[in-house]
Amino acid sequence: MEKILIFDTTLRDGEQSPGFSMNIQEKLQVAKQLEKLNIDIIEAGFPIASEGDFQAVQAIAKNIKRSKIAALARAEEKDIDRAWEAIKEAAHPIIHTFISTSDLHL
Repeated sequence: MEKILIFDTTLRDGEQSPGFSMNIQEKLQVAKQLEKLNIDIIEAGFPIASEGDFQAVQAIAKNIKRSKIAALARAEEKDIDRAWEAIKEAAHPIIHTFISTSDLHL
């Protein structure tokens, strides 16, 4: 029987909604609830985007033990290095890379 994995992007993509922003403690609280719901993979954020995002991803990586923690990174060495620094203490770290199609993200 195949297993379906749930990959939640609330902490990264969800926060991009207009008028919706969380501080580090709120993000950590959401991550803990996602872990209680047995979410397989939690995309914690985009560490290179800001120091606040880096710190939030790092805090989540240190505190969540069962779910895999993903950090988003463009397919650029500096992004991947920053993502690794944020999640290296996670029990189950993942770097989620993408190739930008927007000039804004290049």
